[in-house]
Amino acid sequence: MANNKMLAMILAGGRGTRLEGLTKKVAKPAVAFGGKYRIIDFPLSNCANSGIEVVGVLTQYESVQLNSYVAKSQRWGLDVKDSGIFVLPPREKTSGFGLYKGTADAITQNIDFIDLNEPEHVLILSGDHIYKMNYDKLLETHERNKADATIAVIEVPLKEASRFGIMNTDEDYRIEEFEEKPAEPKSNLASMGIYIFNWKTLKKYLLEDESLEESTHDFGHDIIPKYLADGLKLYAHPFKGYWKDVGTVNSLWESNMDLLDSSNDLELSNATWRIYSEDSGSPAQVIGKHAVVKSAYIDKGAIIEGDVEHSVISTDVQVAEGAVVKNSVLLPGAQIADDTDLEYVIVAEKVKVGPGVVLSGTKDKILLIDKDIANNKED
Repeated sequence: MANNKMLAMILAGGRGTRLEGLTKKVAKPAVAFGGKYRIIDFPLSNCANSGIEVVGVLTQYESVQLNSYVAKSQRWGLDVKDSGIFVLPPREKTSGFGLYKGTADAITQNIDFIDLNEPEHVLILSGDHIYKMNYDKLLETHERNKADATIAVIEVPLKEASRFGIMNTDEDYRIEEFEEKPAEPKSNLASMGIYIFNWKTLKKYLLEDESLEESTHDFGHDIIPKYLADGLKLYAHPFKGYWKDVGTVNSLWESNMDLLDSSNDLELSNATWRIYSEDSGSPAQVIGKHAVVKSAYIDKGAIIEGDVEHSVISTDVQVAEGAVVKNSVLLPGAQIADDTDLEYVIVAEKVKVGPGVVLSGTKDKILLIDKDIANNKED
């Protein structure tokens, strides 16, 4: 059933510099993942599956490809009457073209868009996480608690909690304290960067924050602490399931490798909660008669003539005879020539490698190959 009470805003404007060469010309949410998908497919599909009809996607850096991609609402079934995906870049200001100064400022600059749709609640999402979530359940928690804001949280190992924004709650999950990357965390409830706010209250706080020169105009640093200081009701919503921030080369590789684990909770083949994406129209995969394939995730359009082991092979990838690919991720259109040996690498989209190239990273330091390499020398 469509959820007309809640509008979603996806923050998709980050630079993604820790993904190195993958985001030189591509916005982080547009980076390829899992064979045929892009990272932005996950929050968009979650919105579609949750019955959210209006979704704003706030873009900024290297946004040309991302803007074109998300504007085709039919991919996620959001092209029916009174629904759609709306691309929202920073606005032109009287003093010139401005950028979004922070996550809260990005929403502030689009208050008129939100008001036009008259929602009771606004769902704020990040555009660069891999997960499946029913946002209706989050809304149920929010309404049951009569909360002013509700924040999705996930339990992380306590030894890793200092890497996250941590929510300290009472036994009913009412948030008593928010700590941004605490040196000595008091709990392991990490913020997932997924928020529901009552719109009228949030709008008031955003407008107040806009005028504060000392503010960083960020939800975690400014808006949420102000809510707590003013005694508003904030609740945590514990999430049980797969969630990963793929903000680094290693974490992107790890999340792709999780697809090879039959026990993982992501289950991209599960038709009950589909992740929608672009249909490239590529033909079926081809596995050559001399190819050796072990524990691999291979998408359509791939042509495998060599050896592939424990790797994710994306759409339209070519692996020539004599090539060996192990523990690696080959993004769409990558071409691996004959007698090439790759292990613990990510090969960027449409990059050509070989012939005779031997390159290896380690499990702790994945090697990114983001430009053509021939004969073990960079062109």
